[in-house]
Amino acid sequence: MQPNKITYKVVYRQIKYPRIELKTGRIVIILPEGHDLKQVLRKHEKWIQDKLNIISKALNETEEESLVNRGRDDLKRIVERFVGSYERELGVNINKIFIRKMKTKWASCSPRHNLTINELMKYLPEQLIEYVIYHELAHLIEKRHNERFWRIISRRYPDYQKFENQLLAYWFLIMRTANPTKEILKNKTFGSS
Repeated sequence: MQPNKITYKVVYRQIKYPRIELKTGRIVIILPEGHDLKQVLRKHEKWIQDKLNIISKALNETEEESLVNRGRDDLKRIVERFVGSYERELGVNINKIFIRKMKTKWASCSPRHNLTINELMKYLPEQLIEYVIYHELAHLIEKRHNERFWRIISRRYPDYQKFENQLLAYWFLIMRTANPTKEILKNKTFGSS
């Protein structure tokens, strides 16, 4: 059996503990200076492979999809429309809406009822934007992703897991097409059996 070759990038930083990031769908291993790379790879090889399989499956599901090309103002109008609708439905109020660059989330809702939208949402189909808005406004009722929260979500989206999977797939699709990463320090591969 031929071992799978997994490509990764290594970055050395002044940090205390090693980190593995998959935000772009590619592996970036961030290490403190002098840390043993092989030890990190041995310890996390199965976890990395499992995550890469999830990402690969998500990307395969979006093979026929293309990114929407809309501007920030169009995104803001769509967001405002859905916020107005779901504020009434959920009995919550949003204070302000911000559109910003966010590194790891589609959106967030603060305790002050401010909604921050990741500007990358401009690439999403409208039904996914709608889902994200509903999801964030539901957090004003229940902060955690617990059973109560998912009951609120499932009132409008009984098949919410489908939307969650699509968001994951679009995240990596956007990272690979609209927001390509720069080469970091060095590419390496390691094998798994």
